[in-house]
Amino acid sequence: MPPWQAASNGGRNAQATALAPTGTIGLLMDCDTTGVEPDFALVKFKKLSGGGYFKIINGALPAALKKLGYGPAESEAIIRYVLGSGSFRGAPHLNKAFLIAKGLNDEEIARVEAALPGAFDIRWLFSPYLLGDACLQRLGLSPAQYERPDFDLLRHWELSEQQIREANAYIAGSGTVEGAPHLRAEHLPVFDCANPCGQGTRYIKASGHLQMMAAVQPFISGAISKTINLPHDTEVDAVADCFAQAWQLGLKACTIYRDGSKISQPLSHAKEKKEEAPTPEPLETADADSPRMLTEEEVLQAAQAIINQAPDTRFKRALSDIVYRKRLPDKRSGFTQKAKIDGHTLYLRTGDYADGTLGEIFIDMYKEGASFRSLLNCFAISVSLGLQYGVPLEEYVNRFTFTRFEPAGQVDHPNIKNATSIFDFIFRLLAFEYLQRTDLVHVQTTPLPEEQPQPSVAKAPPAPVALATTGSAGAGSSLLYGQTQQALASLMGDAPACPGCGHLTIRSGTCYKCLNCGSSLGCS
Repeated sequence: MPPWQAASNGGRNAQATALAPTGTIGLLMDCDTTGVEPDFALVKFKKLSGGGYFKIINGALPAALKKLGYGPAESEAIIRYVLGSGSFRGAPHLNKAFLIAKGLNDEEIARVEAALPGAFDIRWLFSPYLLGDACLQRLGLSPAQYERPDFDLLRHWELSEQQIREANAYIAGSGTVEGAPHLRAEHLPVFDCANPCGQGTRYIKASGHLQMMAAVQPFISGAISKTINLPHDTEVDAVADCFAQAWQLGLKACTIYRDGSKISQPLSHAKEKKEEAPTPEPLETADADSPRMLTEEEVLQAAQAIINQAPDTRFKRALSDIVYRKRLPDKRSGFTQKAKIDGHTLYLRTGDYADGTLGEIFIDMYKEGASFRSLLNCFAISVSLGLQYGVPLEEYVNRFTFTRFEPAGQVDHPNIKNATSIFDFIFRLLAFEYLQRTDLVHVQTTPLPEEQPQPSVAKAPPAPVALATTGSAGAGSSLLYGQTQQALASLMGDAPACPGCGHLTIRSGTCYKCLNCGSSLGCS
């Protein structure tokens, strides 16, 4: 700004000093910490833009141990406890001799060891993706066994959770100094980080982050770019307390991130797996000669257990034989909805059971004899048969909403203003009418209740709501990784490209949002 203009008009939104975000550039500059920002964890994993992870280790750990007076042998033992051996040689319960005895050859063992540096947990090293189908089938496993989401080869080899934990600590490290040999208890606070490290429980509380920022704020004219990390089980009241304390301390900005709040986050750390659940006791009967009748819930649980453990689908097919079709009454209720999707007229008719649940649908579109009309009729028949055989309407809604094909576009419906396809509109409408799913419509309206005299009571003003701004870094767990990948696929599988920048968008409610330029599309 020219001096003469500043003298006449004054400055606006000008800052002399500020603390800018330096998380990524700090890694390139080999900085273990970035000023007032504590280390994320002693051992952390950086997500790569091209896929995969690489392990980042705090390089200040050896220097800190030396500064605290630990000798070379003691420091080496502590560092080995944190980082692990990085090899199966000499490991308890899970060593090279054990793997050879189980049927792995030298090439497969070498491939597993090569993946050690980027693994959160040793369970990842024995996944079907890494070992391959040929290896697992040679070990006597069928695809139905190792393709299950909860398949665990180590548990299949009859290793207990305690044995897996001990082997993981030896090979991949504990990720924390808690419990390390030779480390004195008074030195534990020196190594506290923003999140619990590995199998540890210590971390810097939110008040510590805020007090550190408050000590620096008087010397900064602008805001401080620093994330206050909170554990995954943090409740709304705790977040509100953080904002209130930040205001009381005079901070100009406050960024809060709760562990696991993002689908994909740049930094993650390994967490200890929960204790294995105890084996449920068998049901006792009052008399062995007169077994009691099982309840409906117990029958369903037993059937689900058999399905999960069955190597094939024979039990499922036998179970489907006893499921009968529940036909609709000859005289049935329902509704007829007319709508236009991008200028194409569509009629949707429904048939209900006596209890008001949906039992069938009919779709009319285009002229008689058109191939597309016949396909829609066949689709409506298949959906109707599924509903009458007990398929939940929620399954159809989750599967067919946000499907994308022509015709698509603006819809002249009072609640649904835009649809990505005919099926998208149909199941948005059915979810709104039968499941009360207002999250799938653009205009959320509810039927007016019957008029009743209301007492005249003064309404209290609404309480202020504290909003947490998502930070740039957070903590994740190894167990959360697989779930987040499935959630990401469900949000981006049908998303179009951004017309402004070409970046892939994600679904945001009933619209689409570009994470690159911030544009929104798909909303009227």
